[in-house]
Amino acid sequence: MMDEDCAAYARARAAQEKAVRRRKKRQQAARQPRVRAAPAQMQLSPTQKAGCRAEDQAKEYLESAGLGIVARNLRGKTGEIDLVCLDGAILVFVEVRHRHSARYGGAAASVNRRKQQRLVNTAALLLPALVRQCRLEGTPACRFDVIAIEAGGLAWIKNAFCAS
Repeated sequence: MMDEDCAAYARARAAQEKAVRRRKKRQQAARQPRVRAAPAQMQLSPTQKAGCRAEDQAKEYLESAGLGIVARNLRGKTGEIDLVCLDGAILVFVEVRHRHSARYGGAAASVNRRKQQRLVNTAALLLPALVRQCRLEGTPACRFDVIAIEAGGLAWIKNAFCAS
């Protein structure tokens, strides 16, 4: 009888310790977001396909300009960042916009204040994980660029807006 009680207490203690470890692991994972690429969609709409082509074009352009591509289509709970690049020691967050016509202000004008704030918030959320992934020392200087693709061609707007 005594051995059965001891065994029951030992099993209960082991279960409690396991639950505590799981809880700590979940809390730690919630504090440090992982850098994840957006899942690939099997059935893309025509608009999504055009967006993917525009991102491919922007990626090739940035690579030819000497930037190193770190990640693509990163998602955080506040939004998505199309491209993350390294320009020397500067971490560059790139928003790619594509428009068929210049009506309503064109591609660059579509990155309004709300979109800018969403990009800044998402970058701030993902920055610690990106620093670890790139093995950078300390927090690097960051820049927000916009690549606007329209019928007239591609325009790269460096330092399009500030984080403040």
